[in-house]
Amino acid sequence: MTTAETKSRTTERGQYRRPDAAQRAARYATGTGASTSTSTGTGATTGPATGTGTGARTGMGARTGTATGTGTAAGVGTGTGGRVTVAVYAEDLILQTGMIHQLRMRPEIELIPEAEADRAQVSLVVVDVVDDQTVQLLHRLQRNTSTRTGLVVGFFESGALQTMIECGVAAVLRRGEADQDRLIHLVKAMANGEGVLPGDLLGKLLDHVSSLQRTVLDPRGLTLSTLTAREAEMIRLVSEGYDTAEIAQKTSYSERTVKNVLHEVATRLDLRNRAHAVGYAMRHGLI
Repeated sequence: MTTAETKSRTTERGQYRRPDAAQRAARYATGTGASTSTSTGTGATTGPATGTGTGARTGMGARTGTATGTGTAAGVGTGTGGRVTVAVYAEDLILQTGMIHQLRMRPEIELIPEAEADRAQVSLVVVDVVDDQTVQLLHRLQRNTSTRTGLVVGFFESGALQTMIECGVAAVLRRGEADQDRLIHLVKAMANGEGVLPGDLLGKLLDHVSSLQRTVLDPRGLTLSTLTAREAEMIRLVSEGYDTAEIAQKTSYSERTVKNVLHEVATRLDLRNRAHAVGYAMRHGLI
């Protein structure tokens, strides 16, 4: 083979290899591009973000709810778990609008329309003073045992404390102190079965209960519990294992009286027997 032929074939092989290398490089570049395109496609599928992975994760969060903010805001804003349903009652449109505006801004609150107010966990009554119209509303709300009532009042008269107790109000907040955080605390506390009172009203309530015990109940041998002192003593003796005759001897009553007292307790509290009565009294801290 001549030198010219060798150069010619070498040149031909070189021309053939160079396109092959270029094609492989192109295919490699194309493969990389496809991978990037797939990643970008994922971001586009999950949300409007087309940039980095962080943006794509934010898009996935937005997909979980109707909110257009971050994933956390969307989850809280649209989920029903943990939200407290609230119905608002006010004596005028201005008070009602202001209260609704305060509550609507918080994702943990779900405001209930008036037509569905009976299914609310919490009813908030917003008034200037506790007058006859307010008392009628509170009594009406009291009949719905599935709803707890809170009172947001401008001026709380001392005589309104007894009315509040009779109407089953679970929490009181003065309007001058009713900022958003205190309102949310009030609503959550009621939903959890708790009560909320300003410090001065709590002191008045305790004084009122103490006065009631001294002036009304003690002279009649009664207590604020569901048992009289005599009933509690007899059930305590039952819990210690004493029989009817022994209880009669220790309390200086006849056996017939002991039986009647224990029967009265069982009937009044819908208890099946003496053991059930003992369990009830212990669970409620009566003995």
